[in-house]
Amino acid sequence: MENDFNRDNEIVAPEAWKPEENSIIKVIGIGGGGCNAVSYMYSQHIEGCTFIVANTDPQSLAASPVPIKIRMGELGAGTDPVKGRNAAFEAADEITEKALEGTQMLFITAGMGGGTGTGAAPVVAKMSKKKGILTVGVVTLPFKNERNGSLTKALDGINELKDNVDSLLVIDNQKIFEIYGDLLIYEAFPKTDEVLATAVRTILDTISRSGYINVDFKDVKNMMAGSGLALMGSGEGRGENRIADAVKNAMVSPLLLAFDPSTAKNVLVNVTVGYNEQTIRSKELDLIDEELNKYLGNANRFKRGIVYDRDPDCGDKISITVIATGIRMSMLDELYPMDDSNSIRISTDFTYNKEKNKILQDQEEVQIERISAASGNKGRTFFFNDENKPLLCIDKGGDRSVVEGRPAYYRMYPNDEENRY
Repeated sequence: MENDFNRDNEIVAPEAWKPEENSIIKVIGIGGGGCNAVSYMYSQHIEGCTFIVANTDPQSLAASPVPIKIRMGELGAGTDPVKGRNAAFEAADEITEKALEGTQMLFITAGMGGGTGTGAAPVVAKMSKKKGILTVGVVTLPFKNERNGSLTKALDGINELKDNVDSLLVIDNQKIFEIYGDLLIYEAFPKTDEVLATAVRTILDTISRSGYINVDFKDVKNMMAGSGLALMGSGEGRGENRIADAVKNAMVSPLLLAFDPSTAKNVLVNVTVGYNEQTIRSKELDLIDEELNKYLGNANRFKRGIVYDRDPDCGDKISITVIATGIRMSMLDELYPMDDSNSIRISTDFTYNKEKNKILQDQEEVQIERISAASGNKGRTFFFNDENKPLLCIDKGGDRSVVEGRPAYYRMYPNDEENRY
Protein backbone atom coordinates (compact mmCIF):
# COMPACT_ATOMS: atom_id res chain seq x y z
CA MET A 1 0.00 0.00 0.00
CA GLU A 2 2.84 2.40 0.78
CA ASN A 3 4.18 2.00 -2.76
CA ASP A 4 0.95 3.48 -4.11
CA PHE A 5 1.92 6.83 -2.60
CA ASN A 6 5.59 6.84 -3.59
CA ARG A 7 5.54 9.05 -6.65
CA ASP A 8 8.34 11.38 -7.68
CA ASN A 9 6.81 14.47 -6.11
CA GLU A 10 5.49 12.79 -3.01
CA ILE A 11 7.10 12.08 0.32
CA VAL A 12 6.12 9.24 2.58
CA ALA A 13 7.18 10.18 6.10
CA PRO A 14 7.38 7.74 8.99
CA GLU A 15 4.60 7.67 11.51
CA ALA A 16 7.03 8.57 14.31
CA TRP A 17 10.70 9.30 14.59
CA LYS A 18 13.19 8.52 17.31
CA PRO A 19 14.69 11.75 18.58
CA GLU A 20 18.44 12.18 18.32
CA GLU A 21 20.39 13.84 21.06
CA ASN A 22 22.28 15.96 18.55
CA SER A 23 19.67 16.41 15.84
CA ILE A 24 20.61 18.41 12.76
CA ILE A 25 17.23 20.15 13.09
CA LYS A 26 16.68 22.37 16.11
CA VAL A 27 13.78 24.50 17.32
CA ILE A 28 14.55 27.41 19.64
CA GLY A 29 11.88 29.39 21.45
CA ILE A 30 12.96 32.93 22.34
CA GLY A 31 11.20 35.07 24.94
CA GLY A 32 7.95 34.29 26.74
CA GLY A 33 5.83 33.50 23.69
CA GLY A 34 8.54 31.45 22.01
CA CYS A 35 9.27 29.46 25.16
CA ASN A 36 5.57 28.71 25.63
CA ALA A 37 5.31 27.43 22.06
CA VAL A 38 8.40 25.24 22.27
CA SER A 39 7.34 23.88 25.67
CA TYR A 40 4.02 22.89 24.08
CA MET A 41 5.78 21.19 21.15
CA TYR A 42 8.00 19.29 23.56
CA SER A 43 4.98 18.14 25.59
CA GLN A 44 3.34 16.90 22.38
CA HIS A 45 6.34 14.64 21.74
CA ILE A 46 7.06 16.13 18.35
CA GLU A 47 10.08 14.14 17.21
CA GLY A 48 12.83 14.56 14.67
CA CYS A 49 14.39 17.65 16.22
CA THR A 50 15.99 19.09 19.35
CA PHE A 51 14.11 21.71 21.38
CA ILE A 52 15.73 24.67 23.12
CA VAL A 53 14.27 27.53 25.16
CA ALA A 54 16.03 30.88 25.58
CA ASN A 55 14.83 33.75 27.73
CA THR A 56 15.88 36.65 29.92
CA ASP A 57 13.36 35.54 32.56
CA PRO A 58 14.78 32.79 34.80
CA GLN A 59 11.34 31.88 36.16
CA SER A 60 10.06 31.20 32.65
CA LEU A 61 13.03 28.96 31.95
CA ALA A 62 12.59 27.08 35.23
CA ALA A 63 8.92 26.42 34.45
CA SER A 64 9.65 24.93 31.01
CA PRO A 65 9.91 21.13 30.70
CA VAL A 66 12.41 21.53 27.85
CA PRO A 67 15.78 20.31 29.18
CA ILE A 68 18.04 22.54 27.05
CA LYS A 69 17.82 26.11 28.35
CA ILE A 70 19.71 29.32 27.61
CA ARG A 71 19.66 32.20 30.09
CA MET A 72 20.22 35.41 28.15
CA GLY A 73 21.54 38.35 30.16
CA GLU A 74 21.37 38.98 33.87
CA LEU A 75 18.23 41.12 33.85
CA GLY A 76 14.85 40.78 32.18
CA ALA A 77 14.09 42.74 29.01
CA GLY A 78 10.61 43.88 30.01
CA THR A 79 9.09 45.39 26.88
CA ASP A 80 12.36 46.86 25.60
CA PRO A 81 13.72 45.13 22.46
CA VAL A 82 17.09 46.87 22.92
CA LYS A 83 17.56 45.00 26.20
CA GLY A 84 16.51 41.77 24.51
CA ARG A 85 19.05 42.35 21.74
CA ASN A 86 21.85 43.06 24.21
CA ALA A 87 20.95 39.97 26.23
CA ALA A 88 21.32 37.82 23.10
CA PHE A 89 24.77 39.27 22.45
CA GLU A 90 25.77 38.47 26.03
CA ALA A 91 24.71 34.84 25.55
CA ALA A 92 26.20 34.48 22.06
CA ASP A 93 28.68 31.76 23.03
CA GLU A 94 26.03 29.64 24.73
CA ILE A 95 23.61 30.14 21.84
CA THR A 96 26.29 28.98 19.41
CA GLU A 97 27.14 25.92 21.49
CA LYS A 98 23.59 24.74 22.22
CA ALA A 99 21.62 25.89 19.18
CA LEU A 100 23.98 26.26 16.23
CA GLU A 101 26.79 23.70 16.45
CA GLY A 102 26.12 20.75 14.13
CA THR A 103 22.80 22.26 13.02
CA GLN A 104 21.59 22.26 9.42
CA MET A 105 18.11 23.71 9.98
CA LEU A 106 16.97 26.04 12.75
CA PHE A 107 13.43 27.09 13.56
CA ILE A 108 13.19 30.31 15.58
CA THR A 109 9.87 30.86 17.34
CA ALA A 110 9.02 34.09 19.14
CA GLY A 111 6.16 36.35 20.04
CA MET A 112 6.85 39.73 18.47
CA GLY A 113 5.94 42.97 20.22
CA GLY A 114 7.60 42.45 23.58
CA GLY A 115 11.22 42.83 24.62
CA THR A 116 13.09 39.53 24.49
CA GLY A 117 11.54 37.89 21.43
CA THR A 118 11.48 41.08 19.36
CA GLY A 119 15.04 42.07 20.22
CA ALA A 120 16.83 38.73 20.50
CA ALA A 121 15.27 36.72 17.65
CA PRO A 122 16.96 38.75 14.87
CA VAL A 123 20.32 38.40 16.64
CA VAL A 124 20.01 34.61 16.86
CA ALA A 125 18.82 34.47 13.24
CA LYS A 126 21.81 36.45 12.02
CA MET A 127 24.20 34.17 13.91
CA SER A 128 22.48 31.15 12.36
CA LYS A 129 22.58 32.49 8.81
CA LYS A 130 26.27 33.36 9.11
CA LYS A 131 26.93 29.68 9.75
CA GLY A 132 25.05 28.69 6.60
CA ILE A 133 22.16 27.14 8.53
CA LEU A 134 18.74 26.99 6.88
CA THR A 135 16.93 29.43 9.16
CA VAL A 136 13.14 29.61 9.42
CA GLY A 137 11.31 32.12 11.61
CA VAL A 138 7.87 31.28 13.00
CA VAL A 139 6.56 34.32 14.87
CA THR A 140 3.30 35.80 16.11
CA LEU A 141 1.82 39.29 16.02
CA PRO A 142 0.22 40.59 19.23
CA PHE A 143 -3.47 40.41 20.12
CA LYS A 144 -5.58 43.44 19.28
CA ASN A 145 -5.88 44.48 22.93
CA GLU A 146 -2.07 44.40 23.18
CA ARG A 147 -1.41 46.50 20.10
CA ASN A 148 -1.11 49.99 21.58
CA GLY A 149 2.56 50.39 20.72
CA SER A 150 3.43 46.70 20.64
CA LEU A 151 2.38 46.26 17.00
CA THR A 152 4.90 48.94 16.03
CA LYS A 153 7.61 47.05 17.90
CA ALA A 154 6.45 43.75 16.41
CA LEU A 155 6.63 44.98 12.83
CA ASP A 156 9.99 46.63 13.40
CA GLY A 157 11.25 43.32 14.81
CA ILE A 158 9.82 41.40 11.86
CA ASN A 159 11.43 43.85 9.45
CA GLU A 160 14.83 43.13 10.99
CA LEU A 161 14.20 39.41 11.35
CA LYS A 162 13.19 38.91 7.72
CA ASP A 163 16.63 40.09 6.57
CA ASN A 164 18.26 37.30 8.58
CA VAL A 165 16.06 34.27 7.89
CA ASP A 166 15.47 32.17 4.80
CA SER A 167 11.75 31.98 5.33
CA LEU A 168 9.42 33.73 7.77
CA LEU A 169 6.00 32.51 8.83
CA VAL A 170 3.93 35.23 10.52
CA ILE A 171 0.85 34.24 12.52
CA ASP A 172 -1.60 36.85 13.76
CA ASN A 173 -2.83 36.03 17.26
CA GLN A 174 -5.94 38.13 16.67
CA LYS A 175 -6.90 35.92 13.73
CA ILE A 176 -6.63 32.88 15.97
CA PHE A 177 -9.03 34.46 18.46
CA GLU A 178 -11.44 35.21 15.62
CA ILE A 179 -11.42 31.52 14.68
CA TYR A 180 -11.77 30.25 18.25
CA GLY A 181 -13.77 33.14 19.65
CA ASP A 182 -16.41 30.89 21.21
CA LEU A 183 -13.91 28.93 23.29
CA LEU A 184 -13.37 29.60 26.96
CA ILE A 185 -10.42 31.93 27.48
CA TYR A 186 -8.17 29.25 29.01
CA GLU A 187 -8.94 27.03 26.01
CA ALA A 188 -8.33 29.75 23.43
CA PHE A 189 -4.88 30.97 24.50
CA PRO A 190 -3.13 27.60 23.91
CA LYS A 191 -4.37 27.66 20.30
CA THR A 192 -1.48 29.97 19.42
CA ASP A 193 0.96 27.32 20.61
CA GLU A 194 -0.94 24.67 18.64
CA VAL A 195 -0.69 26.70 15.43
CA LEU A 196 3.03 27.27 15.88
CA ALA A 197 3.50 23.57 16.60
CA THR A 198 1.55 22.63 13.47
CA ALA A 199 3.79 24.82 11.33
CA VAL A 200 6.96 23.21 12.67
CA ARG A 201 5.52 19.67 12.66
CA THR A 202 4.39 20.03 9.04
CA ILE A 203 7.91 20.70 7.84
CA LEU A 204 9.41 18.03 10.08
CA ASP A 205 6.87 15.47 8.88
CA THR A 206 8.10 16.07 5.34
CA ILE A 207 11.69 15.11 6.12
CA SER A 208 12.40 11.43 6.92
CA ARG A 209 15.44 9.78 8.44
CA SER A 210 17.58 6.86 7.36
CA GLY A 211 15.77 3.55 7.57
CA TYR A 212 12.63 5.01 6.00
CA ILE A 213 11.93 6.26 2.50
CA ASN A 214 14.53 8.98 2.17
CA VAL A 215 13.79 12.57 1.31
CA ASP A 216 16.59 14.71 -0.05
CA PHE A 217 17.18 17.53 2.41
CA LYS A 218 18.20 19.65 -0.57
CA ASP A 219 14.60 19.63 -1.79
CA VAL A 220 13.39 21.28 1.38
CA LYS A 221 16.35 23.64 1.48
CA ASN A 222 15.81 24.70 -2.13
CA MET A 223 12.17 25.38 -1.37
CA MET A 224 12.74 27.46 1.74
CA ALA A 225 16.17 29.07 1.28
CA GLY A 226 15.81 32.79 0.62
CA SER A 227 12.08 32.38 0.05
CA GLY A 228 10.80 35.35 2.07
CA LEU A 229 7.37 35.46 3.65
CA ALA A 230 5.59 32.14 4.24
CA LEU A 231 1.89 31.50 4.79
CA MET A 232 0.22 28.48 6.37
CA GLY A 233 -3.27 27.02 6.42
CA SER A 234 -4.68 23.76 7.77
CA GLY A 235 -7.97 22.01 7.09
CA GLU A 236 -9.75 18.69 7.61
CA GLY A 237 -12.40 16.80 5.71
CA ARG A 238 -14.54 13.68 6.11
CA GLY A 239 -17.06 11.88 3.99
CA GLU A 240 -17.71 11.95 0.26
CA ASN A 241 -16.25 15.43 -0.31
CA ARG A 242 -13.43 15.13 2.21
CA ILE A 243 -10.64 16.18 -0.16
CA ALA A 244 -12.40 19.28 -1.47
CA ASP A 245 -13.46 20.23 2.05
CA ALA A 246 -9.97 19.76 3.51
CA VAL A 247 -8.32 21.84 0.78
CA LYS A 248 -10.93 24.58 1.03
CA ASN A 249 -10.67 24.75 4.82
CA ALA A 250 -6.89 25.04 4.53
CA MET A 251 -6.84 27.64 1.79
CA VAL A 252 -9.53 29.94 3.19
CA SER A 253 -8.08 29.74 6.69
CA PRO A 254 -7.79 33.15 8.36
CA LEU A 255 -4.32 32.03 9.39
CA LEU A 256 -3.32 32.76 5.78
CA LEU A 257 -3.91 36.44 6.61
CA ALA A 258 -5.19 38.45 3.65
CA PHE A 259 -2.53 37.48 1.11
CA ASP A 260 -3.19 35.79 -2.20
CA PRO A 261 -1.60 32.30 -2.00
CA SER A 262 -1.53 32.11 -5.80
CA THR A 263 1.44 34.50 -5.69
CA ALA A 264 3.57 31.94 -3.84
CA LYS A 265 6.69 30.70 -5.60
CA ASN A 266 7.06 27.50 -3.58
CA VAL A 267 4.42 25.24 -2.05
CA LEU A 268 4.79 22.52 0.57
CA VAL A 269 1.70 20.36 1.17
CA ASN A 270 1.39 17.84 3.98
CA VAL A 271 -1.42 15.28 3.68
CA THR A 272 -2.28 13.15 6.71
CA VAL A 273 -4.54 10.14 6.18
CA GLY A 274 -5.52 7.06 8.15
CA TYR A 275 -3.58 3.82 7.83
CA ASN A 276 -6.75 1.81 7.30
CA GLU A 277 -9.27 0.70 4.69
CA GLN A 278 -10.87 4.16 4.62
CA THR A 279 -7.71 5.96 3.56
CA ILE A 280 -7.46 7.70 0.19
CA ARG A 281 -6.78 5.78 -3.02
CA SER A 282 -3.86 6.49 -5.31
CA LYS A 283 -6.14 8.01 -7.93
CA GLU A 284 -7.39 10.54 -5.38
CA LEU A 285 -3.96 12.16 -5.31
CA ASP A 286 -4.82 13.77 -8.64
CA LEU A 287 -7.99 15.17 -7.07
CA ILE A 288 -5.90 16.77 -4.32
CA ASP A 289 -3.78 18.43 -7.01
CA GLU A 290 -6.86 19.66 -8.85
CA GLU A 291 -8.33 21.22 -5.72
CA LEU A 292 -5.04 22.84 -4.73
CA ASN A 293 -4.58 24.33 -8.20
CA LYS A 294 -7.79 26.31 -7.72
CA TYR A 295 -6.01 28.36 -5.07
CA LEU A 296 -2.28 28.10 -5.64
CA GLY A 297 -1.65 28.90 -9.28
CA ASN A 298 1.63 27.87 -10.87
CA ALA A 299 4.29 27.60 -8.18
CA ASN A 300 7.92 27.18 -9.23
CA ARG A 301 8.36 24.31 -6.79
CA PHE A 302 5.74 21.95 -5.40
CA LYS A 303 6.35 19.25 -2.79
CA ARG A 304 3.68 17.01 -1.31
CA GLY A 305 4.20 14.81 1.73
CA ILE A 306 2.04 11.88 2.79
CA VAL A 307 1.91 10.94 6.47
CA TYR A 308 -0.06 8.05 7.93
CA ASP A 309 -2.13 8.45 11.08
CA ARG A 310 -2.33 5.08 12.85
CA ASP A 311 -4.96 6.25 15.32
CA PRO A 312 -7.79 3.67 15.04
CA ASP A 313 -10.35 6.45 15.42
CA CYS A 314 -9.00 8.34 12.39
CA GLY A 315 -11.49 6.70 10.04
CA ASP A 316 -11.83 8.46 6.69
CA LYS A 317 -10.48 11.80 7.92
CA ILE A 318 -7.97 13.62 5.77
CA SER A 319 -5.95 16.58 7.04
CA ILE A 320 -4.14 18.94 4.69
CA THR A 321 -1.66 21.61 5.71
CA VAL A 322 -0.26 24.02 3.13
CA ILE A 323 2.85 26.14 3.57
CA ALA A 324 3.40 28.58 0.72
CA THR A 325 6.64 30.53 0.49
CA GLY A 326 8.05 33.27 -1.71
CA ILE A 327 5.44 35.93 -0.87
CA ARG A 328 6.79 39.49 -1.07
CA MET A 329 7.71 40.83 2.38
CA SER A 330 6.32 44.25 1.45
CA MET A 331 2.82 42.76 1.53
CA LEU A 332 3.00 42.94 5.33
CA ASP A 333 3.03 46.73 5.01
CA GLU A 334 -0.25 46.66 3.12
CA LEU A 335 -1.93 44.44 5.70
CA TYR A 336 -0.62 46.16 8.83
CA PRO A 337 -0.15 49.91 8.20
CA MET A 338 1.85 51.57 10.91
CA ASP A 339 0.47 54.03 13.45
CA ASP A 340 2.20 57.37 12.76
CA SER A 341 1.82 58.53 16.36
CA ASN A 342 4.80 56.51 17.55
CA SER A 343 7.19 56.27 14.61
CA ILE A 344 10.78 57.41 14.27
CA ARG A 345 11.58 59.65 11.33
CA ILE A 346 14.84 61.01 9.93
CA SER A 347 15.92 63.08 6.97
CA THR A 348 17.16 60.96 4.07
CA ASP A 349 18.07 63.63 1.54
CA PHE A 350 18.97 66.76 3.54
CA THR A 351 22.45 68.23 2.94
CA TYR A 352 23.59 70.57 5.68
CA ASN A 353 24.97 73.86 4.28
CA LYS A 354 25.62 76.39 7.02
CA GLU A 355 26.48 79.25 4.64
CA LYS A 356 23.30 78.74 2.64
CA ASN A 357 21.17 78.43 5.75
CA LYS A 358 22.38 81.80 7.05
CA ILE A 359 20.36 83.58 4.40
CA LEU A 360 17.29 81.41 4.85
CA GLN A 361 14.58 81.72 7.43
CA ASP A 362 15.27 80.17 10.82
CA GLN A 363 13.43 77.00 9.86
CA GLU A 364 13.54 75.09 6.61
CA GLU A 365 11.13 72.35 5.60
CA VAL A 366 12.78 69.12 4.48
CA GLN A 367 11.57 65.66 3.51
CA ILE A 368 11.95 62.76 5.93
CA GLU A 369 11.16 59.08 5.91
CA ARG A 370 9.92 56.78 8.64
CA ILE A 371 12.11 54.00 9.96
CA SER A 372 9.78 51.09 10.57
CA ALA A 373 8.72 47.70 9.31
CA ALA A 374 6.05 49.34 7.20
CA SER A 375 7.95 52.40 6.09
CA GLY A 376 6.99 52.29 2.45
CA ASN A 377 7.88 55.57 0.72
CA LYS A 378 5.51 57.92 2.44
CA GLY A 379 7.02 61.40 2.68
CA ARG A 380 6.72 63.32 5.93
CA THR A 381 7.96 66.77 6.95
CA PHE A 382 9.32 68.59 9.96
CA PHE A 383 11.10 71.92 10.44
CA PHE A 384 14.87 71.84 10.66
CA ASN A 385 16.66 74.55 12.63
CA ASP A 386 20.01 75.43 11.05
CA GLU A 387 21.68 75.68 14.46
CA ASN A 388 20.85 72.04 15.21
CA LYS A 389 22.66 68.92 14.06
CA PRO A 390 20.75 65.94 12.54
CA LEU A 391 18.10 64.74 14.95
CA LEU A 392 15.56 62.07 15.70
CA CYS A 393 12.03 63.11 16.55
CA ILE A 394 8.72 61.60 17.59
CA ASP A 395 5.24 63.06 17.73
CA LYS A 396 3.84 64.51 20.92
CA GLY A 397 2.49 61.81 23.16
CA GLY A 398 4.80 59.22 21.63
CA ASP A 399 6.94 56.85 23.64
CA ARG A 400 10.36 58.43 24.03
CA SER A 401 11.97 55.07 24.78
CA VAL A 402 11.76 54.11 21.11
CA VAL A 403 14.54 56.57 20.23
CA GLU A 404 16.74 56.12 23.29
CA GLY A 405 18.81 53.42 21.61
CA ARG A 406 19.38 55.46 18.43
CA PRO A 407 22.43 57.77 18.13
CA ALA A 408 21.66 61.43 17.44
CA TYR A 409 22.85 64.88 18.44
CA TYR A 410 19.33 65.94 19.39
CA ARG A 411 16.01 64.28 20.11
CA MET A 412 12.94 66.48 19.96
CA TYR A 413 9.27 66.83 19.10
CA PRO A 414 8.52 68.45 15.71
CA ASN A 415 7.99 72.24 15.85
CA ASP A 416 8.53 72.35 19.60
CA GLU A 417 12.07 73.13 20.71
CA GLU A 418 10.88 73.62 24.27
CA ASN A 419 10.30 69.88 24.51
CA ARG A 420 13.73 68.87 23.27
CA TYR A 421 15.22 66.13 25.46
